[in-house]
Amino acid sequence: MSLKSSIRTIKTLGKGVVVGIPEAAADHDPVELFGEWFQAARESGLYLPESMSLATATPDGVPSVRMVLLKAYDERGFVFYTNYESRKAKELEANPRGALCFHWGVLERQVRLNGTVERVSHEESVRYFATRSRGSRIGAWASKQSEPLSERAELEDRVRRYDAEYPGDDVPLPPFWGGYRLRPESIEFWQGKADRLHERLRFERSGDGWRTTRLYP
Repeated sequence: MSLKSSIRTIKTLGKGVVVGIPEAAADHDPVELFGEWFQAARESGLYLPESMSLATATPDGVPSVRMVLLKAYDERGFVFYTNYESRKAKELEANPRGALCFHWGVLERQVRLNGTVERVSHEESVRYFATRSRGSRIGAWASKQSEPLSERAELEDRVRRYDAEYPGDDVPLPPFWGGYRLRPESIEFWQGKADRLHERLRFERSGDGWRTTRLYP
């Protein structure tokens, strides 16, 4: 983190606790409210404010969770990218439901989302893949994500192989790699407060709109 970001983070410390969740927030579109909180997190100086935990489960209910990065969001949902042969992808293909959680500690805020998950279009994946650094694109080809790796040298050999196969900047999208979009059925905003009397505001889909409920901490 840069010195500028560190100073900004210190200045932001506790800001969310003081502000809280105003009553008017219940009338917001939750995606718009998320955008306001996300922007505040980005301005706070936090490292990777787009990081989020992604929870998936097998069809028989065995859960797993890991950190991924939010790459896009709008009224359709929240997008992340991965290898389609990874554990997370296999679980999502078999049980297309997931949960996300953002935690912005300096603001004492978190946002939790639950919903259905589906692949983004091939065109969306192609466009996003083209924005990644060349090294990251080569890495996507080289990694058999979640598969056993006998030794680091094996991965490094695969990197060299694809580096040679795609020598220029035109590294194509692997057929086994792309994005998923979580379409939220519920979004909960959590704001830390003194004495653990936190504020919680939950939005749940209701027809074409949202139903809001304030919850006990």
